[in-house]
Amino acid sequence: MAGDFKFIAGCAAGIEGLAGEEITSFGGTGVDVAVGVVGWRGTLETAYRACLWSRYASRVLLEIHSLSIDDGDDLYSQCRNIDWSAHLDNSMTFAVSSTLGKNAVIPHSHYAALRVKDAVVDFFRDTCGDRPNISRDKPDLKIHLHVHENTAQLYIDLGGESLHRRGYRETGGVAPLKETLAAAIVALSGWNSGVSSRTTFLDPMCGSGTLLIEAALLWSDSAPGLSRTYFGFNKWRGHNDVLWTDLVNEAVAVEEKSFAGKWPRIIGYDSDPAVVATARKNIAKAGLEDKIEVHCKDVAFLRPPSDEGFFVSNLPYGERLSEKEEVRFLYNCVGRILRDLFKNWRAGIFISDPDVADQFNIDIESNYRLFNGPISCRLLVGKVISDEAPPFHWQIKDDTEVEEGSDFANRLKKNFKKISNWASNNSISCFRVYDRDLPEYNVAIDIYEKWILVQEYMPPASIDADLAKKRFSNVLSSLRHIFQIRRDRIFLKQRRRQRGKSQYQKREIKIRYHQVREGECYFLVNFQNYLDTGLFLDHRPLRAKIAELANGKRFLNLFGYTGAATVHAAKGGAALTTTVDLSGTYLEWARKNLALNGLSLKRHETIKQDCLSWLREAHGEYDLIYIDPPTFSNTKKKNLVFDVQRSHAELIDRASRLLTEHGVILFSTNYKGFKMDRQILTDFVLGDISKETIPFDFQRNRSIHSCWKIIKKR
Repeated sequence: MAGDFKFIAGCAAGIEGLAGEEITSFGGTGVDVAVGVVGWRGTLETAYRACLWSRYASRVLLEIHSLSIDDGDDLYSQCRNIDWSAHLDNSMTFAVSSTLGKNAVIPHSHYAALRVKDAVVDFFRDTCGDRPNISRDKPDLKIHLHVHENTAQLYIDLGGESLHRRGYRETGGVAPLKETLAAAIVALSGWNSGVSSRTTFLDPMCGSGTLLIEAALLWSDSAPGLSRTYFGFNKWRGHNDVLWTDLVNEAVAVEEKSFAGKWPRIIGYDSDPAVVATARKNIAKAGLEDKIEVHCKDVAFLRPPSDEGFFVSNLPYGERLSEKEEVRFLYNCVGRILRDLFKNWRAGIFISDPDVADQFNIDIESNYRLFNGPISCRLLVGKVISDEAPPFHWQIKDDTEVEEGSDFANRLKKNFKKISNWASNNSISCFRVYDRDLPEYNVAIDIYEKWILVQEYMPPASIDADLAKKRFSNVLSSLRHIFQIRRDRIFLKQRRRQRGKSQYQKREIKIRYHQVREGECYFLVNFQNYLDTGLFLDHRPLRAKIAELANGKRFLNLFGYTGAATVHAAKGGAALTTTVDLSGTYLEWARKNLALNGLSLKRHETIKQDCLSWLREAHGEYDLIYIDPPTFSNTKKKNLVFDVQRSHAELIDRASRLLTEHGVILFSTNYKGFKMDRQILTDFVLGDISKETIPFDFQRNRSIHSCWKIIKKR
């Protein structure tokens, strides 16, 4: 078998070019690249090198016969006449696989494989009276048949099983990348053996560590097949063991030399401790535990470990529609982190949705279409763009052109100058600038970065409807003039007493979120679809307090709404969080907020259930519990009625049973007539922290909420 043979290497669609370059480097000639396959001619050594060194090929097949057939019986007859003793004997095990090409004369691949198997078995029965056995799991010899039209090609599968099985992976994470695809992602991202040891390779969502391991193997020029203990040629009768041993020794020498030198930092992060443990096991099995480091960390806390490097990751895809939306917000977070922190880094981002490519702040140099199994994906490669647009600042028009409603206009300008200076000094971009300061202008006006929300309160019956309408028109015209703002950046809501289903009713228009920042957190707000925006501005100081208290703590958020408090707790360093709310809409919103901040649901659980019902059955311990219930809610579908005055005592008592010894409950309510239950005053130590949790921009309305810090009596 020392002559010139025909070989085929199978590979994933999209990486044939890489596989073809490898085959040429192994000494193959007449290299022919097609979709998913690379053909060549060469010696047995070229095929052995492919089995040992190829990072991208999944199969290496040696063609042994090409037959012209009419049907299955003809296939059997011709295969029966082949001298199979040149390849195996009756003491060995074997298996047959098959694939069918276009217009194959045999319609079923299983039937075609069966006819070849029968031919091999009958050959040995006729020639030596005994037959080799079939083994589907790592047979001594694997025969592969491909039928195209009336041509049947027979191959020996020299790998025996897919070459992506390097031998280092004990188990993958959720939908792990095949090693061959991972190697292609790493290589196409620009990482190679020539990269300086001062350069870092970073995977922020490393899963089972496949990209990290392939990056290490590529940089060190280590043969990926060295860890394999099984090849399909090991017992093949044409096998040249001396040649194979020489090639293995050569590969070991190359690896030993590279391992002795200085290495770059290869770092992976994942939010799931179990997945991190799996990655570490795989890395150790690959013999790279002192070359690769893996840490349990959310994307939210990602920081560049060096001035330059490669940011390469297979980001999650999302299966269901809601998950896909969450993933988009995660992509937004990754892009923001790249822009803000990873200047001068190169990036290789592997995603399934090409429509979100612009979220990553990458100057895309290459956009590769690759396939992760059946999923069509994109690999975006380029340099991180660090240029950021200047921060938005309001420029108000300070003149006297407004005539009608001039009292309102003057008050609004005065408020804005005072409050915006305070907000700027405290890095606050969302704040209230007017709150029914003048009785005849019964509105609240909130600034949400570059958007303005106007909330009109229903006038009393004594006010003429036309007059109220005229005053509201004055409000809008004054706003547009003073802030020089387009109509599409002003949003209107009408506040009225909500009853029954109306308190949760959504306006039937397309849901659209706007992104705003609060401290180190980012939130999605909605100005059109719901009564509230998703971010209560008066609770801003309380959320900041939660962030301060949450570091290292287990945090429970009851009536979690859109998860703003949960995000602050998580960004503040909470060990884990649990958010409970009966509304699936709010919890979906909360998950989007978590994703927008790079916080994984692995450690931040959301539970759709009535809070009191959940507390009656809940177990576990929490160090910090936040309770911000509605004043009143009525859920007819579940026959649930909640009244904060009537239910708060049970709510606090049951929540306290989940508190650790030194745990804290923060209880807040917007009900102006609220009175704390006497039993709670008796059984717990309460501190009224309302004053310190009312922000400067709400000082005109100090009764907007009340808040207590509650701890158990010792």
